[in-house]
Amino acid sequence: MKTLIVYAHPEPKSLNSSLKDLAVSTLETAGHEVRVSDLYAMNWKAVVDATDYGPDASSPLKVALDSGRAFDAGTLTPDVLAEQEKLLWADTIIFQFPLWWYTMPAILKGWVDRVFTYHFAYGVGEHSDTKYGERFGEGTLAGRKALLSVTVGGPESHYAARGINGPIDDLLFPIHHGILYYPGIEALPPFVLYGADRVTDEDYTDVAKAWEQRLLTLESTEPIAFRRQNFGDYEIPSLHLKEGLEPAGRTGFGLHVRG
Repeated sequence: MKTLIVYAHPEPKSLNSSLKDLAVSTLETAGHEVRVSDLYAMNWKAVVDATDYGPDASSPLKVALDSGRAFDAGTLTPDVLAEQEKLLWADTIIFQFPLWWYTMPAILKGWVDRVFTYHFAYGVGEHSDTKYGERFGEGTLAGRKALLSVTVGGPESHYAARGINGPIDDLLFPIHHGILYYPGIEALPPFVLYGADRVTDEDYTDVAKAWEQRLLTLESTEPIAFRRQNFGDYEIPSLHLKEGLEPAGRTGFGLHVRG
């Protein structure tokens, strides 16, 4: 297995850093190849602008079209090209980050904004009466799996079905479904560590065991069963889920998960 770890935390002595290092050692010991993108250490540029697209930037800037033109021409900046190459190399991607303000850190979102360019991660495939592009289960990054390893400050009860912060699966849905599954990457159930700010050295022993177990079972873990866009579950072009496919009482994001 070839695994890319995209890591986003500014403190090298953080819990996130320990989980990242443990992932590297566990997977390498098990015989897997591992590469790491440490975004803060790389001083990753998080903001999309015209410099990303060089001579293919238009005026006024059109981010989607310009990014696709630069991708096609091979004129994206070297840092973006390097990350795209890592994604194509990997068959598994681990995203290690803290949940800040209900989402990923800005530097990681900026990695997505710049690396997932038009024609590389989206905007591919035919649009017809039966297909609406190759996305949500198809696409240029299909055949890969991804795991979110997320540290959360609050207790698990705050992120339960009736918790004040909302279910953790709902909070992570935009990442799982909208960022990963959109270009074809299958999302594995996340590894979520609650109460991260209060984890003691004694607690970490159990955390490490649980994390190692998840890492060593990545290849056998079933992904979240999101519905594929072009395989009969959705009306095209409205992309509404067909009537009668939803389990009784299910609404919201859960409509897009089979079973």
